Amino acid sequence: MKVVLFCGGQGMRLREYSEAIPKPMVPLGYRPILWHIMRYYAHYGHEDFILCLGYKADTVKQYFMNYNECLSNDFVFSQGGLQVKLLNSDIYKWNITFVDTGLHSNIGERLAAVQPFLAGESMFLANYADGLSDLDLPAMLTDFEASSAVGSFVAYQPPHSFHVVALADDNQVEYISPIAHSGLWINAGYFAFRAEIFDHLRPGEELVEAPFQRLIEANRLRAYRHTGFWAAMDTFKDKQQLDELYNNGDAPWEVWRKPQARVRGEPAPC
Repeated sequence: MKVVLFCGGQGMRLREYSEAIPKPMVPLGYRPILWHIMRYYAHYGHEDFILCLGYKADTVKQYFMNYNECLSNDFVFSQGGLQVKLLNSDIYKWNITFVDTGLHSNIGERLAAVQPFLAGESMFLANYADGLSDLDLPAMLTDFEASSAVGSFVAYQPPHSFHVVALADDNQVEYISPIAHSGLWINAGYFAFRAEIFDHLRPGEELVEAPFQRLIEANRLRAYRHTGFWAAMDTFKDKQQLDELYNNGDAPWEVWRKPQARVRGEPAPC
């Protein structure tokens, strides 16, 4: 199944990096967050990617054009460097399509721009390319495929310390509760779509506003509740928290490193 990744945003809340590189190229360890997301999908057998580029598109292209497997994998060096034998590989099987979808395009416009590259696909995946998760992707897809929905997204309850407040017209507080206890769910940016999504997308529209409202009215939009790990790299503080998890060897999104990790189609462990 092809995976569409929206990589064109400027990431203005990560100004420490965004003036030099696009947000998906912000490093986490010695690889960009984009690589971590692609590696997540590849673990489940989805290795055909379409990158929707925009801001500093050349940086993304150069990263992959100059990618050296030896710098990120174990290898045997012999004959003074005349022979290098990789012991493992990460992106060798990946197929990546790079598409310039505009500097100021919104997500809906970027998706529409890559429609020709999805010809013949009855279903495809999509992601904002700035969030990491240990989501059981096969379970989400099984739920989606069993439904008649045109689109599905991961719904997540953020554990942040903010409080949700309800106010009366006179500003009298009617309700206050920690957001984690409020019953609110957010769109976590992990999508699955049927090709029919393009029938609901009009020129210039943002993906999750008017098109999703049409799907809601037609009872064709589904959400998959995820209660495990999810975190977005929106701010420098978010990056620091993800860096800490990674540096401590406790990166939940690295599902490919878990002993019990399985790809779609394999039987669940007993």
